[in-house]
This record gives sequence, C-alpha cells and structure tokens, in this order.
Amino acid sequence: MVVHVRTRIPVTVHASDPLSHAGAVSQLRPQPEVELVEEGAARPGTVAVLLAETLDETTLGRLRRLIRSEGTRAVLVTGAVREAELLQVIECGIGAIVWRREATARRLLQAILAASRGDGDLPPDLLGRLIAHIGVMQRNTTTSPDSPVSGLTPREVDVLRLVAEGLGTGEIASKLSYSERTVKNVMHGLTTRLHLRNRAHAVAFALREGYI
Repeated sequence: MVVHVRTRIPVTVHASDPLSHAGAVSQLRPQPEVELVEEGAARPGTVAVLLAETLDETTLGRLRRLIRSEGTRAVLVTGAVREAELLQVIECGIGAIVWRREATARRLLQAILAASRGDGDLPPDLLGRLIAHIGVMQRNTTTSPDSPVSGLTPREVDVLRLVAEGLGTGEIASKLSYSERTVKNVMHGLTTRLHLRNRAHAVAFALREGYI
C-alpha cells in the first residue's frame, strides 16, 4: 500500500509590530497545508507573508531582499497601494496581494497556495488599476525603432490575456484546450526568456508592450 504524504508549504510571517505578527500566526497555525517556520529557517519553496499597513521604502526594500536575496515567494498583506507604488510592488516580484480588511484565514491560505505555485493572486480592484496604469504609460511612451523585440508568441499572448483576467492554471488550460503542464511550460518559458519574476510581472510587461 502506497501512502501519499501531503507536503506542507513552509511559511514565514514578517510584520513591523508584534500584534499583527501574532494575528497572522494565529490565522495560519491551524491550516494543515501550512508549516510555520522562523524567519531564519526559510528554505527553498518558502512563502513569506509580509504585513504592512502602508508601503514605504523600508517595506519595499524588505520585499526586494526577501524575494531576490533569499529566493522566497511572497504574499503582501497591506491596507493600500498608491499608484506610484503599484509597478514597484509588481516588479519587486510580488505575485499575491491581500487587502488587510479581507485577510481572513481562508483568504490568506488562498494567496499562499497561489504564491507557492507561482500563480498570481491580485484583488480584482487592484488588477483593474494595474491595467489602467499600464495603459496610461503605454499611451504616454513613444517606442524607439531601436527597441528590442520581445518576441511573444501567439500562444504566450493567449495565456497572458487569460492570466490578466484573473484565471488560474486549470481554468486557462480548460479555456485554451491545453494541459495544465502546457500552460505552466508557456509561463515558465516566457518569464525565463524575458527575465520576468512572476505572472503579475509578465502581465505588466505584456500590457506595457501592447500585446494585451
């Protein structure tokens, strides 16, 4: 008889105040999918949950360090993201954002699972703002004839268009009649080739370049 052991996702919680830290830990500790680990004990596959009421340079710096230096995936729990911070947050490598007012145990777990898979999980209102923001940038930017061609294939554009609509891997596969492995391979290929950090960053790139 083969026993399948479900792998738990290692999660570290980062907060500027002990009350927020304790609240997040109490929400996540009962979740069977999550293994809470100390900040210094992060390992490959760790998801960092960072709580910040507002985003300042210290918080953004911490995000960059967590993702780029320590190689973790991150979920940002925050009260607000200003327009000037929106692209900075996405380009830091954040693929999952949860509003503090919506940070229930179930919502946090959803974001952690998405981050661990490399999927994006943005609030619908924030995704709408991102699309509008990129649209303004695109209209205000003139493209130099010497600009390099990004070379997105029609298949990559189709997948990114559905990612931008908030669909997950399974839903995209169903819509396009692909296997989930194919969708993952398409996303991995384009993010690696274009040096993009995650799905949200890929959507921002495709919008900025006028593909979607």
